[in-house]
Amino acid sequence: MNDVNKTLYIPLYGKAYVSRKGLFLDDKKAEEIWQAEGFALKGKSRSKWLAYYMGIRSAVFDDWVRQQIDDTEDAVVIHIGCGMDSRVLRVGVVGHRWYDVDFPEVIQERRRYFSESADYQMIAGDVRDGSWLTSIPEKKNAIVVMEGVAMYLTSKELQDLTTSLCAHFERIALLMDCYTVLAAKMSKYKNPINDVGVKEVYGIDNPELLQHGEFVYVREHVMTPQRYIDQLKGVEKFVFQKLYAGNLSKKLYRLFEYKLL
Repeated sequence: MNDVNKTLYIPLYGKAYVSRKGLFLDDKKAEEIWQAEGFALKGKSRSKWLAYYMGIRSAVFDDWVRQQIDDTEDAVVIHIGCGMDSRVLRVGVVGHRWYDVDFPEVIQERRRYFSESADYQMIAGDVRDGSWLTSIPEKKNAIVVMEGVAMYLTSKELQDLTTSLCAHFERIALLMDCYTVLAAKMSKYKNPINDVGVKEVYGIDNPELLQHGEFVYVREHVMTPQRYIDQLKGVEKFVFQKLYAGNLSKKLYRLFEYKLL
């Protein structure tokens, strides 16, 4: 795998860690894969604080997908940059088609642990090249999640990706997390992804810059809702709030929702 693909092990470790502790997520698949793979993370990548953050972030995305599924009939779910994430199992696919998309080498690895079904398909492709959308016959409604992806794409690549999505579907709901420009600059010196070799990332300060046509910015979501922070206790809760849930965190990391109306 290239260095960007190796970053998938950081959230995988986080989800396995919090699942074992009974926090935020019930993700036995993450526990299984992490135990089997034994990928050697080091430094900040193995921080319990980062694991808590990754677990809460994934829970927030899960909650959003569930709500979108409840609100939208005949929608397909597309998880762009799925890595080894088991969201399809945590959320479920009853009544909806689900597509997990990632680089060919990631999907090859993923097939060791996940099986396709009538409602679930894995698509190998580079999301910067819209040709992967030809594997999706549905064209009406799409629920799209991009967790831990946008920071590896330039603004032009994000524009091209959303333009391709808009050309394929009639309506879209999309949720993605982003670094700010400040965070992208700081990442050159201090970021857990540096531990797996990634040096180049990108940030967004104004979410409206990604708007085009009827694809519009809707709102910003809270990355670390209090209901999840409250699952932590004592000193851990206090430290986590200071590190990952305060004003400093918002200056570095944002969560944006878009829609094609």
